[in-house]
Amino acid sequence: MREALELQIRAVARETFSRSGGPGGQNVNKVNTQVTLHVPVAELDLTPEELDSLLNRLGTRVNNDGELMVQCSETRSQVRNREIAMDRACSLIDHAIRPERTRRPTRPSRRARERRLHGKRTRGEQKRLRRPPED
Repeated sequence: MREALELQIRAVARETFSRSGGPGGQNVNKVNTQVTLHVPVAELDLTPEELDSLLNRLGTRVNNDGELMVQCSETRSQVRNREIAMDRACSLIDHAIRPERTRRPTRPSRRARERRLHGKRTRGEQKRLRRPPED
């Protein structure tokens, strides 16, 4: 699944390169190592439910053109930054389209209830002892 998704992303994604910020001396000012990956989510081979889920979960990362934006400027190598950006895009999309697991309702055990009630009693007793004595 992950490999198929990565192949889809590689087919439709567009990459732009720019100068990276931060420390690094002359290299930062000369080399375009920062990578911005633009993935048009509508062009991915997703079901309508998966697309809705993706847009709901990654709404802030998808721009008005319907592109998922992933930036990377971690390393000094443009090739490595491209790999990192692609990995990030794959994991973001993979997690966004994965269905949420439903919570199975549980009940506290008898021992846990007893522990909670014992704690409540001891705290109440502590507070009672703080009161001034009654005459």
